[in-house]
Amino acid sequence: MFFRREKPHVFTFDERISGLKQAGFEIRPAPGPAQGKAALVTRGGCAAIVTPKDDGVAIGKAGVLVDDEIAMLVHGGYQMFLRTPSGRDLPAQASHLKALHAFDEDLREGLGLTSLYNLSLGTICDDHLYDRVEDRDAPPHPHPWDKAATH
Repeated sequence: MFFRREKPHVFTFDERISGLKQAGFEIRPAPGPAQGKAALVTRGGCAAIVTPKDDGVAIGKAGVLVDDEIAMLVHGGYQMFLRTPSGRDLPAQASHLKALHAFDEDLREGLGLTSLYNLSLGTICDDHLYDRVEDRDAPPHPHPWDKAATH
């Protein structure tokens, strides 16, 4: 029958990774506990860990390479910072942000993933340190109407 449709090809993890090599990315085995199941993808001083999942691939948070560590973006309210897993903070420069944004977009395209509108607007970060109030989230929360007991 001429109405019969062919099933779309579902790309495997290895096929998607080999597509990244053709797009100019460097691929290495991921270090640490994800070793063997994931790949460390690098290009232009940026890196991300790509892992397989049931319906395709998952991209770990992309970041800037700092001494073989992937530094994530942290928003300090007045400036963006790059924070490494070892706790080192570096001020993020405009060149870092542009490179990270281009890396993330090209990585998504190379893996065949959907590019989301809110992610394509610019670089994003998960950690925000806007306020300077100490212990803001730690209980118990005192109320202004609570009076200290005086004896």
